[in-house]
Amino acid sequence: MGGNGFGPSMTYDQALASTCSTCKAPKDKSNYWTPTLYFRAENGSFISVDQIGGALIYYQQRVDRGKDETSLIPFPPGFRMVAGDASARNYTGTTSAKAVSHACLYNGKRETNGFPTENCPGGLRTQIYFPSCWNGKDIDSADHKSHMAYPSNYDSGDCPAGFRHRFISLFYEIIWNIDPFKDLWHGHSFPFVLSTGDPTGYGFHGDFVSGWKPEVLKDAIDHCLDGNHALDHIGAIEYCPPLLPLISDEEAKACTIPRLVDEEVSGTLDALPGCNPVQEGPRPATRPTDCRDTAQLKSAPKPVPKLARHVHKRNHKSFLQE
Repeated sequence: MGGNGFGPSMTYDQALASTCSTCKAPKDKSNYWTPTLYFRAENGSFISVDQIGGALIYYQQRVDRGKDETSLIPFPPGFRMVAGDASARNYTGTTSAKAVSHACLYNGKRETNGFPTENCPGGLRTQIYFPSCWNGKDIDSADHKSHMAYPSNYDSGDCPAGFRHRFISLFYEIIWNIDPFKDLWHGHSFPFVLSTGDPTGYGFHGDFVSGWKPEVLKDAIDHCLDGNHALDHIGAIEYCPPLLPLISDEEAKACTIPRLVDEEVSGTLDALPGCNPVQEGPRPATRPTDCRDTAQLKSAPKPVPKLARHVHKRNHKSFLQE
């Protein structure tokens, strides 16, 4: 999701050189990624699950105690980070683990850190908070995480020592249409799996590669406050002048990137894309040592598959980007 400057070894300059984006605010040339969801059929095949709408990317203006939104800083040029742990197969209770959750819509149940155990008539919403506390010096790290830390409550609170520089908080939300599979369930467990081979949901994670010009994002942080508008406009980037003009959904969907890997990733598949065997847990997943995947890099144009929407939120305020 995001700008068409995306690539396996992309740089910040390549992100800024994007000529289009799947985000409705084209001034945001960032890239956003999460694993996709598949139904694991009784015969061992995997069927891709459609999204309901596009991904929601919330930009939430949450600050340390005693500070206001103007204390938040924009992402520096070249900044990137990862949230979550792809190898997780059980709930560890860490701040990072708390940042991952799943909501089974319209069934009256509470959100869970792992996948639910029943069908979700309104869709399965997978979601993750990113850390918002920065060490103030590194735009990336070897694990793409160590330069960042979560605030005291993972989604709010104060930053820890050594990470006192506070970014706006990122929160990803994607709804999967699992209800059409309700008559195909088999066995006694939730028959869905993430593209990383995770059937538990604890390994949901997200990537962020900034494509913002710092001055543009800072302008939006400081001036796009929900309190300036009626309640039905909360989170609407249409009322955020620094992000205007916006593009239509049709323009966003038309944005394309080269198809980088010669491999099918949708429809009915014999195996999950890449070297991602299903690993049940509860032990952390390990990297396969007998990978037989033969997919090769290529460069044929292909539409970007997901439409991203952003919401920008302050404690109860936000700005939304689509």
